[in-house]
Amino acid sequence: MNPELLASVAVPLPKGRMITSDEGDGDMQPLWLSDTPASAELWTHLCSEHSASGLWPLLLDADDPNDGEFRPWASGELSPERMTSPDAHDPAVLLAQWWKVYTSTDDDDDLLMPEKRLAVTAPFGQAWPSPARSQEPVTGADEMAAEYARVFADQHPRSRLGLVAAACGADALTAVGWNGPANYDNDTAKFSAVVRDWERRFGARVVAVGFSTLHLSVAAPPMTTEDALLVAAEHFAFCPDNIWQGSRPYTLAAYAERIVGMNCWDFWWD
Repeated sequence: MNPELLASVAVPLPKGRMITSDEGDGDMQPLWLSDTPASAELWTHLCSEHSASGLWPLLLDADDPNDGEFRPWASGELSPERMTSPDAHDPAVLLAQWWKVYTSTDDDDDLLMPEKRLAVTAPFGQAWPSPARSQEPVTGADEMAAEYARVFADQHPRSRLGLVAAACGADALTAVGWNGPANYDNDTAKFSAVVRDWERRFGARVVAVGFSTLHLSVAAPPMTTEDALLVAAEHFAFCPDNIWQGSRPYTLAAYAERIVGMNCWDFWWD
């Protein structure tokens, strides 16, 4: 990220600094980070300017907001150098591959017996059901993103503002070198490719990112349980912990019921 891009921002920015990757020893400065908590109003202004500035705003949450290091952002625990490009990945192929891995059964599985593991993803079992169809938006994607930014900022009052040079919010995840899903796959570009596709099909927008969490606004969520079940399958492939370690009961069907008409999607990787 070229620091000169900050000069193109039309609204005043709070005090902040450029963050260097690899805990300060890297070769890139992929992020500008505010020194203090950010307002949803500022996020919204910067989001509306994105087409002119080329900077995507993120509300950034920390592993421990009370810790002065504000990990991973202020500590520079970012790895943009090791990421590939989202352009190199087919989101449909990725989801199918991940689904195959997470639905595989093994008699030596320490977590779940085969029949219980398959019950989690019923009625599909191990059969990948194919991506969900696009939905009609209930409101504009930018308007929904602004509304969710207000909700997130209220719930996470210590979150700070980040600016990343990227063509869209999905690409910002790779450009900043976020490592949130590293326990499952350490190439964030793959996750960016899927989120890009959700931006197109569901009017999703990347609003906030935590140490291992991702928070999207959704302007066109599934409105029926049938459509939600297919979206739930995509969410399971993208982030199995949403179901494995989410709310009871830990099943795809129960998760699908919870996301019908839901205008935000939150993900957490253990």
